[in-house]
Amino acid sequence: MDLRVVAVPGFGAEDVVVATGGPFEGRVFTGTEDGNIFWVAPDGQVGSVGSTGGRPLGLEFLPDGRLLVCDARLGLLAVDLAGGGATDGTVGGSTRRNVETLLDTVAGLPMRFCNNAAVAGDGTIYFSDSSTVHPIDEWRAEVVEVTRTGRLLRRTPDGQVDVLVDGLAFANGVALAGDESFVVVAETAARTLVRYWLTGAAAGTKDFLVADLPGYPDNISRGSDGLIWVAVASPKDPVVERLQRGPLWLRRQVTRIPEKLQPAPKRTVRVQAYGNHGELKRDLRAPGDRFHMVTGVREHAGQVWLGSLHEPAIAVLTSGESDSDSAG
Repeated sequence: MDLRVVAVPGFGAEDVVVATGGPFEGRVFTGTEDGNIFWVAPDGQVGSVGSTGGRPLGLEFLPDGRLLVCDARLGLLAVDLAGGGATDGTVGGSTRRNVETLLDTVAGLPMRFCNNAAVAGDGTIYFSDSSTVHPIDEWRAEVVEVTRTGRLLRRTPDGQVDVLVDGLAFANGVALAGDESFVVVAETAARTLVRYWLTGAAAGTKDFLVADLPGYPDNISRGSDGLIWVAVASPKDPVVERLQRGPLWLRRQVTRIPEKLQPAPKRTVRVQAYGNHGELKRDLRAPGDRFHMVTGVREHAGQVWLGSLHEPAIAVLTSGESDSDSAG
């Protein structure tokens, strides 16, 4: 199973989403640290639809065809793909004329770290705010300090906002079950997938879909195969695990030393896929020499697209039929 890397004109292509209808059908969208939103066509052509002016992370499509962007600095945004962005391969620049802010505050306070989302059929948005302490530029501090101030929230089509789960250890990826009976949020610092029930006898309660992941999860998504796909950004690190159990003063000191001396993600490529009962269905890996730190994953029609916070590119794996695969 080969890993194909596709360069984009920006660094930090953190998430990926595939358009499944309309004029952009089949194109893969990603956002980079300079604020630009790019698409990649099946033939490898790259174009831009403009810029949010912030730092786009999680991407989803809304029922009206607009692109939902979780912008770490600006909140929940909706980008009109036909509303003014360039589509000829040029960089979109700083214009935000095709961008609508859906939400940037919760209970009167600005969101600190809007990260990832899932969209229900009726347009309800489930999304994560990773921390009320650390912004995106301090994500390493959030992993080590474990402030447990992350939240899973819901925005209804009429604009009502509710906090469904709080106290999360670096709330990150969000995905809905195929029947929308539950929503899952990844806890990066705790290496878990928390499930919040939306329907049935357990509605309004939470449990774990997966309680002990082999590494630190980032974005998650429901694939076209119905599975919950998980980007494992880095394998479990014994140093990080020990630091997390240490006194708060020590954890804070570690995050204040030069970044090159702090614990760093290992160069790996790994994604997993789980069923509705938390059973591991897929485990795909590849060497990290050409691409690493997978932070976004999207399975679509047998292909697995990857994003990375640390790469000026996206990548794609071709998914096989077995339950456990190794890409090399």
